[in-house]
Amino acid sequence: MLEFKNVSYKVVDEKTGKERYILKNLNINFPENKVTVITGHNGSGKSTMIKLIMGILLPTEGEILLDGQALNSLSISERANLGISIALQQPVRFKGLTVRDLLNLASKSHNKIPDACEFLAKVGLCAKDYMDRELDDSLSGGELKRIELAISLAKSGKVMLFDEPEAGIDLWSFDSLVDVFDNLKNKTVVIVSHQRKVLESADFVLLLNGANDVKLGKKKEILPLLEKPSCRKLGGLVNG
Repeated sequence: MLEFKNVSYKVVDEKTGKERYILKNLNINFPENKVTVITGHNGSGKSTMIKLIMGILLPTEGEILLDGQALNSLSISERANLGISIALQQPVRFKGLTVRDLLNLASKSHNKIPDACEFLAKVGLCAKDYMDRELDDSLSGGELKRIELAISLAKSGKVMLFDEPEAGIDLWSFDSLVDVFDNLKNKTVVIVSHQRKVLESADFVLLLNGANDVKLGKKKEILPLLEKPSCRKLGGLVNG
């Protein structure tokens, strides 16, 4: 189980020079083998949460645990070896590396075109067209996003983190994106999103409305809260 125990994260405000909490004293148990979508207004700490899980950021206070093991002192690579993976909002370009290279690293095997089809087809790409493409400027942002999702699918980890996976996917239907998440129900999936269709694909929703104003519950319990006037600032959640 993935857990936050009294986790806080604070930064120094550039304008005032004072410390302020992005997240404060959070105690959360992420449901195992379920899809949890983190949502909330801009600046509420959504992306911060998954960066803390991956080790890109470190908590100011508290502990993050996976199956009882504390993660705070572990590097990103060590967390990856435990089965945690992340797909960032802005995919990284790797000049000189091909899609085949990264799929091989992710799946720890030598992928031929029929093998790669299993992963690339799920994100709307043809393996024959993309296996030997380099992850450089020749690929659009949308193509990179889909490839990053395919690489995530190729990994055999137990915890999968996605930061706004719908960003940059303009021609690929949201239904296909939802299908990807439906295929991951045997893993603990944590997604940052404010899009209605992604929220409706969740088993659980975690609503952030302030540093320590957090609500975690089943989709049917949390989604109605997003329609209330106090949540109008969430924008896309109401009509998205």
